[in-house]
Amino acid sequence: MPAEESMKVSKQPMAMGQVLEDYMASRNQIGGAMAMATVSASALGAWVLFSPPEAGSAFGGLTAILGYCLGSATAVFVFVFIGPRLRQIMPWGHSLNEYVKHRFSQGIFAQPLYWLTVGVMLLYMFVYLAAELTAIAQALQLAVNVPLFVSALAVMAAVFLYTAYGGLKATILTDVVQFALIVPLLIVCFGATVHLMGGFEAAFGPVADKSPALLSLGNIDGLRFGATLVIAIVAAELFNQGNWQRVYACRDDQTVRRAFLGSSLVILPMIFLAGLLGLMAVGLGISGPTAFFDLLKDLNISTGLLLAVILLALALVMSSLDTLLNGISSVFTADLLRLSATQPGRILTISRVLMAVVGIPAVAIAAQGYSVLYLFFIADLLCAALLFPIIFSFYNRYHTASNAFWSSLMGMAVGALFFPKPDFSPLFNLPGGGDLLNSFAAAVVTSMVLTLLWNSINNYKNNPIVPFNYSDLKNRQG
Repeated sequence: MPAEESMKVSKQPMAMGQVLEDYMASRNQIGGAMAMATVSASALGAWVLFSPPEAGSAFGGLTAILGYCLGSATAVFVFVFIGPRLRQIMPWGHSLNEYVKHRFSQGIFAQPLYWLTVGVMLLYMFVYLAAELTAIAQALQLAVNVPLFVSALAVMAAVFLYTAYGGLKATILTDVVQFALIVPLLIVCFGATVHLMGGFEAAFGPVADKSPALLSLGNIDGLRFGATLVIAIVAAELFNQGNWQRVYACRDDQTVRRAFLGSSLVILPMIFLAGLLGLMAVGLGISGPTAFFDLLKDLNISTGLLLAVILLALALVMSSLDTLLNGISSVFTADLLRLSATQPGRILTISRVLMAVVGIPAVAIAAQGYSVLYLFFIADLLCAALLFPIIFSFYNRYHTASNAFWSSLMGMAVGALFFPKPDFSPLFNLPGGGDLLNSFAAAVVTSMVLTLLWNSINNYKNNPIVPFNYSDLKNRQG
């Protein structure tokens, strides 16, 4: 074989490896407004048209809406700190579970902790995916009477086509377009709804007369619901791989900070406006997850506004679905990229097959209109228990796999004592049982206390823990 041909052949795996890296990670490639737009669009979803209005109309009014705002914004804001930190200690990384695999590589509980992390990430993202698809199917059924299965299949197929073809880069580019639609459309929908109701006084006056507690910032039920959301959303979003993909896709640490900070500020008013749509519906005797759409029916909206609502719903759901499909398929990015050295042609196919495998059951769930709310709460509980043990390892060199694993499991167990049944009655007959706030708080506090206590005890052992060297992780290449 001529020397030139030999060089071409040897370069092919390297070139394909870079293509795969771009497809799954797009490392250090986005900055400025694009970075903020993709973070914001991926954080928002069709749930914005269902959950905040439901919180405003049925779960505590203004305080519940503010809880949704704070929870969603804080979940993004924490990446201002932990995003750059992970980039610094593992600049070549791709995902949180990959970090766990290398950070906790020693001890008999290293593998159990890794698979626990993977399991929690996949559960949360799949439930989120199914919930988003169900939401858009219900939205289109309520708006224009499209069958659930048709909506779910059409939306998933459209998202799959560009996501499977272009990978993360295509997802980020479409996020920018979707973000440019979401913000003005939500403002237009809110303004038009207020106008159709006769102005702010006519929209909120009946609410003050019928349910004044919903407008009170001292509403205890609303405050508890809001606090529950803050814990649940912050904990869960740590295990959303879409966030970590964007951390690594940002050009540098400063871009990460600006993108996630800017996004947290943008998300606040967007969710607040969506929540107020549900609060306005209360004045007409409407409440629940479909409060916004039921309100639109009562107002006999114009075709133009109906089209704006449909476009808003589609932009919201596509911005989250592509993120989740990419995130789920990239959980095993590191393993796939290691294979690429010898089997480069198969990796893109494997990634695309993973997206399809995940998408099919999600469409089936959405076609039935099943609620995945209870599964969401289970995933939130697991995330809450695993939250502190994982984040603590970003900063503490003495944190071990056994500490993280058992602290997390105990957090899950204690949180489960206060967790409700599917009908939201107490799972166990305990004081405070059946309360999600008690359950999530117990999971976080238990795992945090045990982690810190275990770490303190290790400092006094005769054979102290050998500290982890972050420099070793920084210099390792997968």
